[in-house]
Amino acid sequence: MSLMGIDVGTTGCKTVVFSEEGEILSLAYAEYDIHRPDPSSAELDSVRVWDSIRSTIRKAASSVSGKDPVRALSVASMGEATVPVSTDRRILGPSILMNDARGDEYVEMICRKIDHLECFRITGNPVGAQFGLTKLMWIKNYRPDLYAETCKFLNWGSFVAFMLGADPKVDYSLANRFLLFDVSACDWSPRLLAVSGLDREKLPDCVPAGTVVGVVSRSIARELSLPENTLIVCGTHDQCANALGCGVIRPGDAMYGMGTFPTILPVYEEVSDPDRMVQFGLNMEHHAVPGVFVSFAYHMGGSIVKWYRDTFASAENKAARKCDHDVYPKLFKELPEQPGPLLVLPHFAPMGPPDFLSDSSGMILGLHNYTKRGDILKAILEGNAFALKVSVENLTSLGVSIGSYKAVGGGSRTDAAVQICADIMNRPFVCPAVTEAGAFGVAILAGAASGVYESPISAVERLVRIERTFDPNPEKVKKYEELFEFYNRSFEKMTGLAQEWTHFKRKGAVS
Repeated sequence: MSLMGIDVGTTGCKTVVFSEEGEILSLAYAEYDIHRPDPSSAELDSVRVWDSIRSTIRKAASSVSGKDPVRALSVASMGEATVPVSTDRRILGPSILMNDARGDEYVEMICRKIDHLECFRITGNPVGAQFGLTKLMWIKNYRPDLYAETCKFLNWGSFVAFMLGADPKVDYSLANRFLLFDVSACDWSPRLLAVSGLDREKLPDCVPAGTVVGVVSRSIARELSLPENTLIVCGTHDQCANALGCGVIRPGDAMYGMGTFPTILPVYEEVSDPDRMVQFGLNMEHHAVPGVFVSFAYHMGGSIVKWYRDTFASAENKAARKCDHDVYPKLFKELPEQPGPLLVLPHFAPMGPPDFLSDSSGMILGLHNYTKRGDILKAILEGNAFALKVSVENLTSLGVSIGSYKAVGGGSRTDAAVQICADIMNRPFVCPAVTEAGAFGVAILAGAASGVYESPISAVERLVRIERTFDPNPEKVKKYEELFEFYNRSFEKMTGLAQEWTHFKRKGAVS
């Protein structure tokens, strides 16, 4: 028998089938685009994304159906975006992403009723526009017909499980991304529901990650080449799944996610100073394993790498895709050896902590007529890491120690990209043998729930193996410390200018 992990991201989804020994038996991937009805909007076409997810499940399952049929499956997904569904499992509308400006108007109103500290003490999060709460308030006020018709608003992990045949359930980590979840009570907060005016019955029930929530329906099983009665196990937030899948499960461990949302996830047992957590824009969320919590330092800078590919290597990328090749290895060979001749302010998309900027713009400093495109790519990678290092220093001041990082995600397959992070963070980086850590993490949850493993922790101890290690280069560490000092010193000036430019464009001065 085998275990299936499904990983639904912002710009693509993948389904991976693993043996009980953690070996990848089959993998299928599909990419999709973010739709922007206007410049301040960002959403997914829920129907098209669901079609893509089904396609990957079918391809991955059919490859193993003869000799290694799937015993159980689980889903990891992005956090804040939700899909409106009916009781008969129909999709009712698009999925509004966290970086969509719709709902931003409610933040001030929420803050008049509950301040950041009280919100943090309940939910583990300061008030912010990126959470599901503000998007649902927008739908209720501007799309009352859709709100009334919707039975449940499900984040993507819960949605996929529901469409496969499960009950509408959500684990604690994904529930946390609504900004409606009480981290102590492990249920929806009556206080936040009253503040928002949202209805409890529109939300799924909350359960621990790894809970069995149903079986794949007979019709879906036939369509997707899955065995009848395949167990559906409640998954988790994709970052928690990534951490579980690479063995980041104990205090002092940290994951470095190198995907669309570069993310650092440290594990700890308790919050030492809620006031300063709020000050730094940090959160607290249940991990996929019991008894510990995680925080996220993140931004959307991974999307800049895709922008670079599509802008600076469009023809090469199209040619590579025709031959079923990846153009990234060629592009990464062009990186200069030494730290950056350029500096990038990675505000190409909305930023996470500590500032949560949504109205800034990206910036590249140091361009000359002899600048090579590889210089720009390296500066993008460095800028992404600098933006995360700010939050790492804030976490350190709160007593959250990080001894080393485990790198996961698409970027972790490139040695040069991982080495840049090791040099900037001045910590060893290790890469697990299984790079598809998100899918692996929820496959582990599926295996533990179905009796294949004694527990998720025992599965990690048995299955997670380290493949590559990257130690910081002392010479480059020193250079990056100087660059980071300049980044910090000039951050306010660069950000102010970038925001001023954004506002200038909005006035219609520039088309």
